[in-house]
Amino acid sequence: MRSRHNTSGGRGWRRPRRSPGEWTPPHQQATGVSLRSSPGLPIIVPLAIAVFLTLPIRASAAPADGPIKVPVLVTLIDQVEVSAREAGALSTIDVQEGQLVTEGASLARQEDSQPVLALQKAQVELQIAAKQAASDVKARYAKKSAEVATVELERGLESVQKFKNSVSQSEIDQLRLMKERAALEFEQAKEDQEVAEMTVKLKQNAVDLAANSADRRRIAAPIPGMVVQIKRHKGEWVQPGDPIVRIVRLDHLQAEAFLSARDAPAQLVGRAVKLLVDLPGSPHTEFPGKLVFVNPEVNPVNGQFRVKAEIENRNQLLRPGLPGTMVIAGDAEASRESGDGRRE
Repeated sequence: MRSRHNTSGGRGWRRPRRSPGEWTPPHQQATGVSLRSSPGLPIIVPLAIAVFLTLPIRASAAPADGPIKVPVLVTLIDQVEVSAREAGALSTIDVQEGQLVTEGASLARQEDSQPVLALQKAQVELQIAAKQAASDVKARYAKKSAEVATVELERGLESVQKFKNSVSQSEIDQLRLMKERAALEFEQAKEDQEVAEMTVKLKQNAVDLAANSADRRRIAAPIPGMVVQIKRHKGEWVQPGDPIVRIVRLDHLQAEAFLSARDAPAQLVGRAVKLLVDLPGSPHTEFPGKLVFVNPEVNPVNGQFRVKAEIENRNQLLRPGLPGTMVIAGDAEASRESGDGRRE
């Protein structure tokens, strides 16, 4: 062990000065805090940074009952990839990218000659069944036959009463059998007509199935919006579930934000909002809307919860992906609006 005192002067030993540029070990470098005296510092510093990053981002300061301003990002409410429902070749593509379509508009059509022929056959069979159900000729004939057979049997019995042995017993039995057979034929005719009426319903169901099969070859828009992508072309073979066209809805968009649970009012759903967006040549363009969803769950780390507003896109000037500022009506303004609504 080296002594702390030298042998010449008796003074305490000192570490020699290092010349400029000479390497210094990390534990001897000059710092504001001695690492040797603070062994927990390498753990405390990252923890402090992590806590700082999780601090809630407050909305802009406002009076307790004043409006709340939060940054938002405009996103889509509805977007649909319209797919084929049956296997087959695409016979037509009825839209172009950028085209606005209404709900139910035709986007494309698959080859449908066989389903159309099946529909035509089912329609003819329905007409035949309806005509048969409407006809009561058999029933009327059977009823008339039963009446005649009854009269003939009565005449035979009267003849036997007046003139004994004028009609044999076998003839009487034959007349009685004809009467019973005519009565059974009348009952059968009525049942046949009821079956014919049920057959009409069965044939109508076949027509509906054939029409549905033909209609499934027609690819229609499930929502109104703009065609932004066409993924298949005329003549291509597609399977059920293959996407054909992508549509986005633009007349209504949504904006999501995060509010502090400590500062936000209690009742938020239905409150009016204003979305301010900087458009080319028109800064701070205002779009009206209302809050439609408030997440009941609060993030335990930053104390925030998510809200969603539906925005009316006037003239479709607003585009998904644009940033903006959402102004949520304060308590005072919300109270005035609810009062006006009750008076109206």
